[in-house]
This record gives sequence, structure tokens and C-alpha cells, in this order.
Amino acid sequence: MRSRDVLDAPEALVLTMVLVSAADGGITDREIGIMSGLVQTLPAFHAFNADQFRQVTDAAVALLREDDGLEHAGRLLRSALSTRLHETAYALACEVVAGGCSVRSASLDMLEFVRQELHLDPLIAAAIERGIRARYVPVE
Repeated sequence: MRSRDVLDAPEALVLTMVLVSAADGGITDREIGIMSGLVQTLPAFHAFNADQFRQVTDAAVALLREDDGLEHAGRLLRSALSTRLHETAYALACEVVAGGCSVRSASLDMLEFVRQELHLDPLIAAAIERGIRARYVPVE
């Protein structure tokens, strides 16, 4: 992504998911499955295909390896996502964290980064978090 300074909205949404997934040191197969499922089913990705998903995911991981990769990712998110997609981006990030095998502090820190970069209202963020947490309660 370094070679590009502009993303379209679906690419930025994928970048948001990759940020929280990679925060703890790597992306698991489970997280890739969650992200892929979201890309395949949500209206925000209606014109997005599997090849684009792989390309954007690979580029996002490479971006995060750069010295100022996180700051650059924040700039890309802010410029690519309209205000009406900020909540969508945060909800997708929360889905990936909640659906992963375990929630780690690095992932929670990255959610905080996303909230701040997108200037998300704390009450809206809490509502999104609570709704997604409810989706992942085990039956036991």
C-alpha cells in the first residue's frame, strides 16, 4: 500500500480488519475466515472479489511492517472512509476481534486506535461493542 496513497472504501474496510487481526503478531486462519466471510456477505463489499481481498490483505500486512506503517494506515482510513462508514469499519474490526480465538490486549489497543482515528463517539463505540459481544456468547 505504500506505493498508493489512496484506497477506496472497501479496501479501507479490509485494512481496518487487518489492523486488529495483525495487532497481536499475526493473522490466524480463523480471522482470515471471519474477514473473508464478511467480505463475501456484506453489501459494502458487493463489487469486491476474493483476489482483491487477498491483495489488500497482503498489502495491509506489508504496510504494517513499515516504520511509519500504522500512522500511514490511519491516514488511509481517514481519507478513504466517509463519516457514514466509520461505524461500519469499527463494527467490522470488532467482529474480527470477537470472532478470534482469544481477545488480546494488543487487539484491544488497536480497536482504540481505530476509534480514535475515525473519531468515533464513545457511546456509539460501546453500543457496537456490546452488540457484537452478544453475537459471540457461547451457549454452554
